[in-house]
Amino acid sequence: MDQLFRLLDRLLEATMPHLVAAPILLPLLTAALMLMLGEQRRQLKAILSVVSGLAGLLVALALLRWVNAPDTGTGPGSVGVYLPGNWPAPFGIVLVADRLSSMMVALTGVVAFAVSLYSTSRWDRAGVHFHPLLQLQLMGLNGAFLTGDLFNLFVFFEVMLAASYGLLLHGSGKHRVRAGLHYIAINLAASALFLVGAALMYGVTGTLNMADLSARIAELPPGDLGLARAAGAILAVAFFAKAGAWPLNFWLVPAYTAAVSPVGAVFTLLTKLGVYTLLRVWSLFYAFDGFGENVLTGIGLSTLFLAAWGLIGTQRLSNIAGFSVLISAGTLIAAIGLGLPGIWAGALYYMLSSTLAAAAFFLLIDMIERWRNAGASIAAYESGDAAPFLAEDLRPMTEVNLDDDAQALYGRAIPAGVAFLGLAFTASAVLLAGLPPLSGFLGKFAMLSAVMAAPWVYPSGWIFVALMLVAGFFMLVAFSRAGIRHFWTLPEGTQPTLRALEVGPVVLLLGVCLALTVGAGRVMEHARATAKDLRSPEVYRDAVMSAEQKPAPAKATEDKP
Repeated sequence: MDQLFRLLDRLLEATMPHLVAAPILLPLLTAALMLMLGEQRRQLKAILSVVSGLAGLLVALALLRWVNAPDTGTGPGSVGVYLPGNWPAPFGIVLVADRLSSMMVALTGVVAFAVSLYSTSRWDRAGVHFHPLLQLQLMGLNGAFLTGDLFNLFVFFEVMLAASYGLLLHGSGKHRVRAGLHYIAINLAASALFLVGAALMYGVTGTLNMADLSARIAELPPGDLGLARAAGAILAVAFFAKAGAWPLNFWLVPAYTAAVSPVGAVFTLLTKLGVYTLLRVWSLFYAFDGFGENVLTGIGLSTLFLAAWGLIGTQRLSNIAGFSVLISAGTLIAAIGLGLPGIWAGALYYMLSSTLAAAAFFLLIDMIERWRNAGASIAAYESGDAAPFLAEDLRPMTEVNLDDDAQALYGRAIPAGVAFLGLAFTASAVLLAGLPPLSGFLGKFAMLSAVMAAPWVYPSGWIFVALMLVAGFFMLVAFSRAGIRHFWTLPEGTQPTLRALEVGPVVLLLGVCLALTVGAGRVMEHARATAKDLRSPEVYRDAVMSAEQKPAPAKATEDKP
């Protein structure tokens, strides 16, 4: 038995470097298989999507454990490098799994698995090719997190965006088409700026490998350094648009509101990709001289303030979710600009909690609005205030885009349904507002503690603290008003119709937030180590540039007579 375990350990150790490519290849192959199956086999495609989501989550967790394993001389240390074409950096494609990228891939895996489960309850039948589009979006997200050069970052951005265009229009409807046109326009403009910035960066440095760029930019003469900064500024505009930063975030709330609930949940990852690219590029290219940190802080604070102001003016649940995503993005961008390792560690922890809570809230909105709309329709019919209609017209407004078999998708009423919706709503509110004792509060408290321990960040640090507290208060007010509206005036004659495939993903996401709270010490330890690595770009640079090619297989020689 001991020999078997040792064999498995050696097999895992030999396989782990190749798993860096698995988060990209797995959804790609799954999407290709689904497209070959056609639209007639929707149930099989749903099963494949869930299985692929679970496998992707397990691979992501394995990568996260791998980069955090003690450096014994056989592991990757804190940075694992994979050369898909077996060409050395900076000449070939490089995939890099460090603490930051593996954490983002794991976050994507959790949200993707929950969304794939939830969508099988009914939403995957509201249009065509939902599951292949979801898999392609996951491929783009994971590829962008793991890639080690700017050009392939652009390629994976475009893969992700192309899939997101189809997902945003899933279910059709005029409001989705209108929001989709704005979404496509701003992202096409951002992609064009991305190409311009990357081309300018290549013209100045002669490379697009991010590790190589980190070394070359630091050694540029003053005359060329200005061009490199201009290229970084152009790239930053593209990343700001994708992160939902002010003033390029006018599209976000309408688009996220128009999307169906599982799509809105997975879209919470898109803004975090923009934040990730800002953090990665700035920490590698410009942190050595502090270029742009005041701009990052100012844009982050502006986004935080205006998102909080928009939040206090709405009572619609989907708008509250959209502005919550903007508040999270503004908080993270401002934290990057402040540049303190302690703030970065708290921001990384906060990013995990806020993303999971926002995704859970998007899924929860679908169930709450379906229940409320059904109750309102029944009450109007019984009071005689509504025009006569058939029983099938009692379908919730959120299901108008489903086919004629939509009634078969209803689950049976659960007596404790209202209690579940109320508790899940309260948990989401506590997490997003940053109230104790859950993980949202712990992330904000870590950032506040870091600011108080570094008084030299005055006044921007204290403005950050004030706005974060004000945004939390506004969010608490908005959730309180929405809770009173939706739960204190209960509709008569109806019970929530919830299914296990709907309840399970919400419980999973909120359960992971609870696990972040219970295991806050270990998660913060990982976040601090990640922040330390980001403040020392030579760790990333040395790992990538020293990655060794695999030796070619030996050719068999024939014995000569």
